[in-house]
Amino acid sequence: MDNTTSDMEKMALEEGADRKLLIAVDFGTTFSGVAWAQTRRPDVQTIIIQWPDATSGGLEGISSDKVPTELRYEGSDCKWGFQVDDFGARHQWFKLDLDPTQSRGVSDLSRQYPDQHALPPGYNASGEKLCTDYLTALRKHTEEVLKHKLPQSILKSTPIEYIITVPAVWSDTAQAKTRSCAEAAGMGKQLMIISEPEAAAIYALHAMDPHSIKIGDTFVLCDAGGGTVDLISYTVSALKPILQVEEAATGTGRLCGSTFLNRIFNKFLVDKLGLNEEWDEEVVEDAMKRFELVTKKAFRGNPNEEFVIPVPGLADDPAQGVRRGKFRMTGAEVSAIFEPVVQEVVTLVRGQIAATNKQVKAVLLVGGFGQNAYLRETVRASIDPSIEVMQPPNGWTAVVRGALMKGLSLLEPTTARVKVASRSARKHYGTERMAKYDAVKHAKRPNYWDTYDGEYKVNDMDWFIRKGDPVTEDKSFKRQYHKVWPVAEGHNKAVSQDLLMSQDPDNTGAPTYKDSGDVRYLARLTADLSCIPPNDLAQKTGKDGRQYYSVHYDIEMTYYSAHTKYAMVYKNVKYDSVTVEYV
Repeated sequence: MDNTTSDMEKMALEEGADRKLLIAVDFGTTFSGVAWAQTRRPDVQTIIIQWPDATSGGLEGISSDKVPTELRYEGSDCKWGFQVDDFGARHQWFKLDLDPTQSRGVSDLSRQYPDQHALPPGYNASGEKLCTDYLTALRKHTEEVLKHKLPQSILKSTPIEYIITVPAVWSDTAQAKTRSCAEAAGMGKQLMIISEPEAAAIYALHAMDPHSIKIGDTFVLCDAGGGTVDLISYTVSALKPILQVEEAATGTGRLCGSTFLNRIFNKFLVDKLGLNEEWDEEVVEDAMKRFELVTKKAFRGNPNEEFVIPVPGLADDPAQGVRRGKFRMTGAEVSAIFEPVVQEVVTLVRGQIAATNKQVKAVLLVGGFGQNAYLRETVRASIDPSIEVMQPPNGWTAVVRGALMKGLSLLEPTTARVKVASRSARKHYGTERMAKYDAVKHAKRPNYWDTYDGEYKVNDMDWFIRKGDPVTEDKSFKRQYHKVWPVAEGHNKAVSQDLLMSQDPDNTGAPTYKDSGDVRYLARLTADLSCIPPNDLAQKTGKDGRQYYSVHYDIEMTYYSAHTKYAMVYKNVKYDSVTVEYV
């Protein structure tokens, strides 16, 4: 019996040599989702829908496609997801604390309608600690679920790789923090990072009828979630052998998700009924549940429609619309709650359509809020009637499904169904160089005499990527640079090059000089030349008759879904590869 078990495990190990278990995590602002698949069975992709709640603590507590991104510390115990009830203080929206540079982190809505129970991210715990603790709980639960879905022999012998999604506008610092938190949560060093709107687009376009898509069609994807709304646009560039798209406009986003409907409704209730003697937290909880589960989904914009909200314990008050523990809301009152949130989304959609400079075929609404009927109809009424507004199937889980598809296609290219062939650069990227002085172009700039070339030089910017340029995915390209120094100064041990960037928020164009505009440091590449004998370094005679070391090298750039890799290449050897932010 023991030998049989050992043989079975040995067979599993041999079979698992080229097998991997891929787990995708949509780490959302308000809700998070998980999906998994085996590379041996890429067609079988499973969403985790079982979550522990406050009472069960096991796998069968709550059934949902996603779990709340919330934490509460009770002594040494960390409650997460559905374990956190609606009463008392809790940590929410802590994911946004990973990137405080994003202006969308604070919007007019978030200032006007704060959550009364939410603790600020920095309260008694850093954003990194909150994210790490939450991702740890998510990972442990996921791996516990898999124990009930797959044989032990498979789990023991199969390497697990994680994918985590990030907003397309996440900075390099935020991405590094996200990776660090995920690694600290036990998700491994082989972590893949994929941008959220790209993942959503991959799934949404895959879910569409292929016969309805033509080369040149442009789609605006609107990922409207609980906290944030992110948009990005793609144009179809090829249909075979797989669907390929190119980014048509850079992504935009704002803090105007469906959670604000709940907050505005909560304020409406307090203003309307809060002075009632029987008013308490239990009344609020029952009313909020009804609004969340029924009213938000049923509302279609009819001002004459009535909605019944339970307010148990409140005395009858015909003037306030309360009778037998029920409060009647008019459609006009519900519309007033929706209006400020929906209009923010409409503004984003219109802006994205205009930014494409193309005829848009359809707006694809995904995310939890993206499934809302009133949002769909308001967007439809607010844009060109020739543009369709569609809600692809499984819209709430589009990001995690698309991330899993993307991850599988990277490990098994034959499984790819949709490929983002190129994207639009979000910033200018380049480096400072020595250029020949031009009295017209470089007027009023300090210049200096270059003894090697025998001419006046000036330092200006060499932008190898300009904002809005199409950037091809997964393909490297090189830019050559040249440095010289006198042989008399000795053998330099290293050659360095600083990478610089400019956000150019007003789209005035790339700055000419490092000290103008908003140019800032991004990273430094260094080639260690100490192992190269001085005699092996090329020498040239300068215009001044002196001998100079002359080093020609390339900066190699490769662009991926959510990050960019830069490397310095000297004599076909790569030095000091660095990973920086999403282009």
